Amino acid sequence: MAARMSDDERSSLIIFDTTLRDGEQSPGVTLTVSEKLEIAKQLSRLGVDVCEAGFPIASDGDFEAVRRIAVEVGPLTAGRKTGTPMVICALARAVQTDIKRAFDAIRAAPRRRIHTFLATSDIHLQFKLKISREECISRAVAAVQYAKSLGCDDIEFSPEDAGRSDRKFLVQVLEAVIAAGATTVNIPDTVGYNTPEEYGSIIKYLVDNVKSSSEVVFSTHCHNDLGLATANTLAGIRNGARQVEVTINGIGERAGNTSLEEIVMAIHTHPTAFPVYHTIDTYQIYHASQLVTKKTGMVIQPNKAIVGANAFAHESGIHQDGVLKHKATYEIIQPEILGIPSKALVLGKHSGRNAFRTRIDDISKNTIYQDYLARDPLVYESLFVAFKKLADSKKNGVRDQDLFALLDDQLNLVSSGHETYKFGALQVLSGSGILSTATVTITDTTCAPLPMEKSPSETEILPSVSSGESVPSLVDSSQAHAQHAPAQAPPTGRVLTDAAIGHGPVHAIFSAINRLVGFKNVLASYEVKAITEGSDSLGKVIVRIQQGAKASATDALPSSASSDERPSKIPRIESDELETVHLEDTIQGQGVDADILVASAKAYINAVNKMLNAERRAIGKKPDQTEALPSRKVGV
Repeated sequence: MAARMSDDERSSLIIFDTTLRDGEQSPGVTLTVSEKLEIAKQLSRLGVDVCEAGFPIASDGDFEAVRRIAVEVGPLTAGRKTGTPMVICALARAVQTDIKRAFDAIRAAPRRRIHTFLATSDIHLQFKLKISREECISRAVAAVQYAKSLGCDDIEFSPEDAGRSDRKFLVQVLEAVIAAGATTVNIPDTVGYNTPEEYGSIIKYLVDNVKSSSEVVFSTHCHNDLGLATANTLAGIRNGARQVEVTINGIGERAGNTSLEEIVMAIHTHPTAFPVYHTIDTYQIYHASQLVTKKTGMVIQPNKAIVGANAFAHESGIHQDGVLKHKATYEIIQPEILGIPSKALVLGKHSGRNAFRTRIDDISKNTIYQDYLARDPLVYESLFVAFKKLADSKKNGVRDQDLFALLDDQLNLVSSGHETYKFGALQVLSGSGILSTATVTITDTTCAPLPMEKSPSETEILPSVSSGESVPSLVDSSQAHAQHAPAQAPPTGRVLTDAAIGHGPVHAIFSAINRLVGFKNVLASYEVKAITEGSDSLGKVIVRIQQGAKASATDALPSSASSDERPSKIPRIESDELETVHLEDTIQGQGVDADILVASAKAYINAVNKMLNAERRAIGKKPDQTEALPSRKVGV
């Protein structure tokens, strides 16, 4: 058993988060610049010491994301226990063009770091790089020296595939780069091959045998291919590592990386068992986890340690009895420490504005939501409208999870950029043995309204129902909530309405939206989940789309066209021109509503708006400059 550590014997552990770099390499994960900024701000508030913001040489978009994080997030100190801003780091190969590009991206950050790497295992040297060990050392030294010559004093070097490299050769490489100016040396188990005993012994061997090892920080970087990433990282800490490279939720290449929350809570739960302490604000862990999940679309497995949905659920009767008598009988961590919302009922349909605002302020305190609400106080009104609509439909009242879902929905709309299209109304006819029909109304905010045109809130349209089913309207809130909710000005723009049929209600809805926006997008994935328990729960829908072919001339005909002019073929979600969907090329959209069909429509429109914003950035157009964008229907 390891000896207990006193407070004086423990060192501060540097938390190096690579969610925005290695985490984004997860298959299917593509983040926009604004989404990366949101996550970076949450990482800063979480207390992360170093944020690896990206790989600037990879693309202009990646460079811009790193640059903006350096400018906008680099100086932030709000909520940080250390009182100092986060170090902004950029990754670069051991090539001068990469290193220069990385430095240019992080130049504006008050605290900055260049992270350069070069493979050192014989299998990589022989088959990938085709260079000798001597050439490897020469290139590594040249890379560190060049980074230092640019004026960067914080330089990290990683011998890629160190876990399978010859230990004596690793000593030679590390001694050379330390002499050249490296301040942190990272030991990656790049392919997740090592066991905890093996990885710990590598760290110990290097700490004991590398000259001047006391002058640098040794770091861990472990992958989870064998499910040992957390165990390996903790073994590294026990043997001399004082920096850990981690990601939120453990996302990353292949099976993922070491999970930040698992390392932090292992140390938090065993404060004297490890030779380190952390400065992470554990209350922010749940918020960070949920934000990354929402932005990446990577669902957390229910039994995931710390942040999984079942992490604090008890099915066994014996366990339930014990927890009811005293939580410590079966819970080693209190959910509140992680910022997990309470399931207690807090608000109902009779709650007023003051009670609603007070509760929103309470749950958003010291979070990114607080910053968002401070910037735009008017959002309380739109939140209150959504809350009243939800409260009227929920028999068991509104819980904190519901309020967070409403906040997330608002925040997602802001981070998605300009809303070219806004959801208006929806009517669906569906049943067994018949094709579903969907009528969708949206507002195009880039076009002027037609004379005498009604706004979506004034449009008389039925709620989405299945054949033979009668449910209260959750689509049109203009009458149902008039006595509770403040009047909202309808979105300015041109109202568009179209209908389509499909193999099920969701297919019909997406086909109608495709007709309205003039695209035949490919639906890569569709996911629906409940926010809380119960049949009256809010539903959250996440979709991923890939842009297909532009609509044909007949597809774009207005609704007034005769039946002979309109296409007889059932509109398809898939494009005939795209046989294979590559997840890395998809765009994610999200929608929240008590009606999952409405949530589906909102999610699809959100994805379309993101796609259009990405196109505008690519061609340098503003939201009102639409002539270079794909053709869209402009009226009915």
